Amino acid sequence: MTILAKQIFLVTSEQLCAYQWERGRLTDPVAFSADRAGMDAFAHYLRYEPGRPAYVIADMVEEEFQRQLLPHVRGRSRRGLVERRLALLFRDTPFRMALVQGREAAGRRDDIYLFSALTNPHLLQPWLKVIEHQGVPLAAVYSSTFLSLLLVRRLALVQPHLLLITHEAGGLRQTYFQGRHIKFSRLTKLAPGDTLAEVVAEETDRMRQFLTSSRLTGRGDVLRVVVLAPAADIPALEAECEDEPEIAFNFIDMQTAAARVGVDMVPQLADRLLLSLVGKRPPASHFPTGKPGRLFKLWQTRLGLHVAAAAIAASAAAWTVASVWLAVNATSETKRLAAATPQYESRYNAVMASVPPVPTRTANMKAAVTVEQMVRTSGPRPGPLTAIVSAALDRAPAVRINALEWRIRQTQGAAPVQSPVVMGQPSDAPPQLYSADLGIPTPPVQTLHIDGEIDVPQNSSREVLSAMNAFAYDLARNPRVAVEILNPPLDVRPNARLSGKAGLDAPQGKPKFVMRLTWAP
Repeated sequence: MTILAKQIFLVTSEQLCAYQWERGRLTDPVAFSADRAGMDAFAHYLRYEPGRPAYVIADMVEEEFQRQLLPHVRGRSRRGLVERRLALLFRDTPFRMALVQGREAAGRRDDIYLFSALTNPHLLQPWLKVIEHQGVPLAAVYSSTFLSLLLVRRLALVQPHLLLITHEAGGLRQTYFQGRHIKFSRLTKLAPGDTLAEVVAEETDRMRQFLTSSRLTGRGDVLRVVVLAPAADIPALEAECEDEPEIAFNFIDMQTAAARVGVDMVPQLADRLLLSLVGKRPPASHFPTGKPGRLFKLWQTRLGLHVAAAAIAASAAAWTVASVWLAVNATSETKRLAAATPQYESRYNAVMASVPPVPTRTANMKAAVTVEQMVRTSGPRPGPLTAIVSAALDRAPAVRINALEWRIRQTQGAAPVQSPVVMGQPSDAPPQLYSADLGIPTPPVQTLHIDGEIDVPQNSSREVLSAMNAFAYDLARNPRVAVEILNPPLDVRPNARLSGKAGLDAPQGKPKFVMRLTWAP
């Protein structure tokens, strides 16, 4: 917000001073009297910069402050409670506000509120109507009292009990702070024959009595009085204002204050310091802005659209520049490679000329290496399937393996791997190999025949069947392995014939079985 141009209007009971904020600095003011001629001149003045947002600062005597306690509530209940209390306290003015300044330390811990309002709105409303009639977006309406809080923070003047005295266009303003909270403010007009030192000493004594009677300060509290004044007036102030046990004076010249605030020009009045703080970083509005405030929201929306359009245009320009640069770079690289191609081709031809002739072409050799690598990585091997069987045997101690026969299933319809015809080849040559049998493009289906036996007592048929079934189920848990029992260890078919004699020993030998596993890798 610092770099954006603004219009800042300081309104007092007698006049309006118009400032323009341009390039981080305030222009010289233009004053308009609070009468019909001044209003017409101000309307004519606004026609030159109707699109600039306006910030209005009210510095008037007719400003009231009340401190009250309200129950601690939140959300909509708090807003409703505050609005009702504001309407009850200041029903005749729309320029009213409420600040929460902490909670009580004991009891119900109610919220501490400071209610404030401009009690004579007729001094400010005519100026706002001119602004509205000219279509100027009104950004905020401020109270000079509460803007002084920004000045206290920038000058690092926070104290438990602080009285800030500033000479402004409206008169001599005295603002009392407790820590970081404003509690009361008073504006005194200076008579033509009054000197600043005498008025400061007199008004400070009155303010101390008021603070004591209203119990804002107690016995033993030291009131720090800070006076902002031109350097030429400080010797007279030091001579007139003497420290007491419960009051201490501190004088800051305008040059030091301007340096801390960041103002290039040393002002005579403190108003310019407040206006510069608003121009650099405007706070939220203290009072409602009404219909001109809606114009400011439209101005903000339009400004946001312009910024977004500028950002999109800048991004598009950057992308265009980058694309052009990449195209130029690619073109130059293409030309460089095209120029280097004949040199590399000649070197390649020279190298190939020195190589002795080979029985086959280089492309065939490369294809053979590629096929060999493919066969090595995806060709069929008995290792993975036997590993599955080995893991199942570890969990089946009663199963013994006598013989294993591993095969791959021939794939019908696959392209045969061509081999050269050799003269004198015997008639019993092996059959043609298919590409799928070599794992090209996918590994083939594999089978494993298992001849085994069950090592349990022969007269325990139940244990034989249990061991056989457990072994088969364990193998079948692999989702890509199909288990088929060709010859079970015991013939349990319903039509099987039973034979034997009671009391005879079981025949010698262990129950044998034949199993076939089919695995699709």
